[in-house]
Amino acid sequence: MAYHQDLTISVDKKIEIDNFENWTVKQNQFAVQPPVAILEDNFTIRIHIDKTTKDNGALKVINDSHSKGILRLENMDFENEKEMICEVEKGGIMIMKPLLFHASNKTTNNERRRVIHIEFSKQELPDGLE
Repeated sequence: MAYHQDLTISVDKKIEIDNFENWTVKQNQFAVQPPVAILEDNFTIRIHIDKTTKDNGALKVINDSHSKGILRLENMDFENEKEMICEVEKGGIMIMKPLLFHASNKTTNNERRRVIHIEFSKQELPDGLE
């Protein structure tokens, strides 16, 4: 999987609101890209049901990339960025910011890498959007 940032949030309905863009619907769930201030304040908890290592797709991240706003892959200078592989034990928890540039490789050892991925926000959304 290519490096990316998580740029959308799940919402209950589609409402045309300034600075909320790139609407999608997947499995009857609306998602939208909110203003960057909302994304900067969100965080994700990843609960690892299986041990994840470099051999079964542990998350790779670019250190401190979450503090640089929304990034474009083609503008990244991977020669000068520090990549870290986040191996996590079974039952372990990883907390990350959705704007952290991240990716994971395919499993090469045929071991599962199940993860419960929960995103949190304390932001009040405008115009009745939940």
